[in-house]
Amino acid sequence: MKRKHWIRIGIAAIIVVLLIVWQKPGKEKSDDALYTTTALTRGNIENTVSATGALSALETVEVGAQVSGIIEKLLVDFNSSVTKGQLLAVLDKTPFRVSVQEAQARVDSAAAELERLETELERNRPLFENGHISQTEFLQWKTQAATARANLKSAQATLKRARTNLGYTEIRSPMDGTVIERTVDEGQTIAASFQAPKLFLIARDLTKMQIEALVDESDIGLIRQGQQTRFSVQSYPDRRFTGTVRQIRLQPTTINNVVNYTVVVDAENRDRVLLPGMTATVDFLVEYKENVLMVPNSALNLRPSEGIEIERTQAPDSATANSGKAVPSATGAPENTRKQMGYVFVPLEKEKLRIVFFRKGATDASHTEIAASRELEEGTRVVTKFTNPPAASNNNRRNPFMMGGPPRGGRPR
Repeated sequence: MKRKHWIRIGIAAIIVVLLIVWQKPGKEKSDDALYTTTALTRGNIENTVSATGALSALETVEVGAQVSGIIEKLLVDFNSSVTKGQLLAVLDKTPFRVSVQEAQARVDSAAAELERLETELERNRPLFENGHISQTEFLQWKTQAATARANLKSAQATLKRARTNLGYTEIRSPMDGTVIERTVDEGQTIAASFQAPKLFLIARDLTKMQIEALVDESDIGLIRQGQQTRFSVQSYPDRRFTGTVRQIRLQPTTINNVVNYTVVVDAENRDRVLLPGMTATVDFLVEYKENVLMVPNSALNLRPSEGIEIERTQAPDSATANSGKAVPSATGAPENTRKQMGYVFVPLEKEKLRIVFFRKGATDASHTEIAASRELEEGTRVVTKFTNPPAASNNNRRNPFMMGGPPRGGRPR
């Protein structure tokens, strides 16, 4: 019994609180609030195309080894700044020095053999000229000297190759930049066969980055070179970076049966907060209007509630716009002109509205630009919502741009 008693007391207390709140001044909802309005304002309207891509350095070079061997010294690490020609790593030079010595010995031997044969050739030349030896015998000495000369050249080429390979044991940076990847350690054996193994990855300048964004084929027609972009990365969600479209690649990429095109965006990275490999969400700025008169999209294409008087007006044949341009007539206008026209309801009295036509400009998810209108201006209040839904059925709806004026559902004047 006590439990039921306390439950009754709690319910009674809740009812009393609700009555007090409902009776507070300013909280009472008027029964005759037929619609809500808002004032027209000026602002910025923009349309964007969104895509994602990965950040990377503008130029990267893979540094490899042209000879096989063991890493004897490793002189740089990740994030090391390097200059062109700087020594990065050294391979074990012992077998390459031996090869140079062997090649040098072959050169010396070939040179000595050539000198002996040329001496014999010159000694036998007067004998051949005086007829003491036959032409066949002299030709043999001549041929042997020419062969020795060729052997010397071959040995010299082998020596040059051996010295070049010895030089390849010193891995040097091909440009100024930053080491962003290292794939080897000291003591590791590398094998250079058909393809040079990658030892380092060097980025030229990390103060300038690029984004390779994948844009859907349905949006690629809106992208152009030089277009401004904004992008963000997950590491800095509250910061917005800017970039410029540099290239639209023609080769498509198909992902899950969706055709995409790669768009390259250049971006500044002076403070080096952007790192290679970061995922960027890019907004391509397709259209941007600054400080234009705009109307909320919720105020467009409304149908008034039953019982509201609508002042019937025909859209003017032409009207001077805020920008000085003319507004085409909506009534009897071509189809493409009617698509450019919009209308809003402007309150005149408590239950009386006036329909006002205007030419639409840029639009986004929340607002539409009033490109031309002789009546609408900043501060004009327009209806954004009717409290009660229209009583007319869907079959009785009419286009306000057709002959006959505004939508039915209101009480005509």
